[in-house]
Amino acid sequence: MSALSTLPPSTDREIWVRVGWALTDTAVVISSVYVAAWLRHDLNFAEAMSEQVGRFALMFGALFGIVAVILSLLAPSHRRGSFEETAQVLKLGLIAGVIAGAAVFLTPWFSVPRSLPFVAPAIALLGMFAVRFVIRSYRWGRTVLRDHDKPVIIFGAGRGGQQLVRALVNDVSTESRLVPVAVLDDDPRKRRWRLQGIRVRGGLNDLVSVVEETGAKTLAVAIPSIEQEALRRIQEKANELDLDVLILPTAAQLLGSPKGADLRKLNLEDLLGRRRITLDSRAIANSLNGKTVLVTGAGGSIGSELCRQIARFGPAKLTLLDRDESALFAAQMSLTGRALLDDGTLALGDIRDLDAIREIMDHVRPDIVFHAAALKHLTLLEQYPLEAWKTNVLGTRNVLEAARSAGVKTFVNVSTDKAADPTCVLGYSKRVAERLTADYASNYDSTYVSVRFGNVLGSRGSVLTAFTEQIERGGPVTVTHPDVERYFMLIPEACQLVLQAASIGSDGEVMVLDMGEPVKILDVAKQMIRMSGKRDINIDFTGLRPGEKLSEVLFSSGDRIQQSGHQLVHHVAVPRIDAAMVSGISFRTPAEAREWMVDEGSSLQGAAL
Repeated sequence: MSALSTLPPSTDREIWVRVGWALTDTAVVISSVYVAAWLRHDLNFAEAMSEQVGRFALMFGALFGIVAVILSLLAPSHRRGSFEETAQVLKLGLIAGVIAGAAVFLTPWFSVPRSLPFVAPAIALLGMFAVRFVIRSYRWGRTVLRDHDKPVIIFGAGRGGQQLVRALVNDVSTESRLVPVAVLDDDPRKRRWRLQGIRVRGGLNDLVSVVEETGAKTLAVAIPSIEQEALRRIQEKANELDLDVLILPTAAQLLGSPKGADLRKLNLEDLLGRRRITLDSRAIANSLNGKTVLVTGAGGSIGSELCRQIARFGPAKLTLLDRDESALFAAQMSLTGRALLDDGTLALGDIRDLDAIREIMDHVRPDIVFHAAALKHLTLLEQYPLEAWKTNVLGTRNVLEAARSAGVKTFVNVSTDKAADPTCVLGYSKRVAERLTADYASNYDSTYVSVRFGNVLGSRGSVLTAFTEQIERGGPVTVTHPDVERYFMLIPEACQLVLQAASIGSDGEVMVLDMGEPVKILDVAKQMIRMSGKRDINIDFTGLRPGEKLSEVLFSSGDRIQQSGHQLVHHVAVPRIDAAMVSGISFRTPAEAREWMVDEGSSLQGAAL
């Protein structure tokens, strides 16, 4: 008999369900006594229905109920038919059987066969187990949606799909949850499978009919190792049906078995097929732990992520330097969840001001400096080359000099692939910055290295930002040329490379990450439009901008590429440029600045040294 325990207020339906279970269990318990007596009397129905047996049956039924209520053993804290509830029933049966046996053996009240107190509880338990098994079998594969639940179709019937379906089915949270209503898999061998009772209803081509049948608005891809081409097909199909697409992280990123909370929205990284690269965290940790670190440009997308990663490796002190006070505020908030601004970890200053930067360096006395401050917008710098000179060239020289004066042990200059065989002011200015870093490496004992990488997905001012805004406005999306292509990497990867350079960098050289194959910008635009679900957005070609290449390169034509301590990281030598000479230069016009940077940024003298 199911006890009506003290619980929070229940609905009328819940109360009637509990009453129904109580009556069902009572009927099973009383019937078990008659069945046991019938078996004891060699299937003689008349003897089994005697008054003494009836009295014992009523006593046993009442005893069962009283024990259940007193001990709250059948409180509906578990789902009916679950293993937990079954264990409660077993415990109750054993206790009631012992008490009933004592009543028969120790009192003169019941003249029934001595086997009855033993056989009847066993039959009662079998009967209640049978009822629960039937209920569990009935529920298996049946989906019960609550008001705020979201039906979801699972794509992938492999191990990941099986674990995800199990996790979602067993999710008993009171908040909105994902409830699997169907499973799809392109493997024909799995078409008749059932996962937690939920049938595999076909493959991706059957998605339309399954959506119409189930009403699902969400598709969860439960294949952590899925190929990008397959993922793109799924995204396209989902867009046609206006479905939200969720995906499990890679197996390496998952902690244990997949859970509903692991599902995340599909992003551009998934669709572009950019492989995630993990560098040597141990070497990075050894170089940063317990050190005093300063990051210039700490308010930018690269600089702020760099600070977040540095913080994980336990530096003694981390100082964030930027000229943008709002960016510093945001960076500190992302690091600590607080923005005190007066805790000594922020430094407000412009790298164009040598005296200010020198004062900051002398105060902080960093062991390691990561120089990420720069102007980076290609088109604007073509219009304002003197600004590129002031920040990317003279600013870099100022930071180098201030670091040398403060006794910095390791200096890492963040560069760009546009510094390889440069054709634009941005590339020329960053190439000169690499040469300045090499000059300090040759003249001083500390380690000075540069790090060169391509376009960073999601960084401030990247093509992704521009495309996102254009798509939100309804288009058109502008691409300079249908064949233009770029190397892409993720912000965490870029920052890992910068940190790696601090641990394995070759003094005076440029570290370059193997970034795989370049990606067409046109493909990026198409994928972002598909992901948006909007179908009426056009792509306009505006023509290559001044200084823009169709294809970027990671190495200059005169570079001699060498392997570093990491298989995916190479290093190349760059020609030095006299820093003292640079500091003494001044320009009357932007054109003069541009001409000088073109001359010095194009120099390959000493690149192979």
